[in-house]
Amino acid sequence: MFTIGDFARHGCVSVRMLRHYDATGLLHPAHVDPASGYRYYTAAQLSRLNRIIALKDLGFTLQQVREIVDEKVGAEELRGMLRLRRAELETARASAEARLLQVEARLRAIESEGRMPTNDVVVKNLPAVRVAELTGTAASFDPEDITPVIGPLYDELFRLLEAAGIAHTGPGIAYYEDAPEGGGRITVHAAVQVSAPLREGDLRVLDLPSFDQAATIVHRGSMDAVFPTAQTLAHWIDANGYRSAGYPREINLECPEDRGAWVTELQAPVTRA
Repeated sequence: MFTIGDFARHGCVSVRMLRHYDATGLLHPAHVDPASGYRYYTAAQLSRLNRIIALKDLGFTLQQVREIVDEKVGAEELRGMLRLRRAELETARASAEARLLQVEARLRAIESEGRMPTNDVVVKNLPAVRVAELTGTAASFDPEDITPVIGPLYDELFRLLEAAGIAHTGPGIAYYEDAPEGGGRITVHAAVQVSAPLREGDLRVLDLPSFDQAATIVHRGSMDAVFPTAQTLAHWIDANGYRSAGYPREINLECPEDRGAWVTELQAPVTRA
């Protein structure tokens, strides 16, 4: 048998943690000396300890861990719990990766302050364009809030287009406006260019208005890292005697599976200041 200290070292946990597992009924010592109260463990108990630690690291509660290691959870239910936890971890990883991209983009924007290039900005007229669209609401204009809204909107948009027999004839066009309920919320429009009659309903077909002047710039990479490009555009607008006339449109020129290879044109409507 091992003392609690030796068992803790072999199990790569703290003595304090073993005492907690004993108190909560997760892992009792194999033997407790009645005179001294010293706890002793066997090597065979490392198997249960390993399962406890693994399940805890997966995010299960202590109650769930107890039910699993005590075999109170059936194999199918356990598989379901593990699939659900895997999906949660994948979502958390994707969210963390997106936040990292945003932090890196902010850092690039800060590092470029005072020397942002402006020669890539082009002012042009934007003609009216017919699109099919779906809308949703995001908590803010932050990419972290926009991305989980606009992705599913586009998935549903293309499903509805296929069901309606409408082919898209041009790129995706995302545009935004302040939501009616306020509070910083944004109405997200996920649209794609089509050649089809105007229609209302869940899948709207409408004509986006023309703009006499729009300052445009091409962004290469994930939209989670759009900050430096968007701020380059903002600096150019301010430095060249224009003022913004609304949220920019995002024209999806290239959208391969690798988001890092996306090519998107930002089109900001402007007027002379």
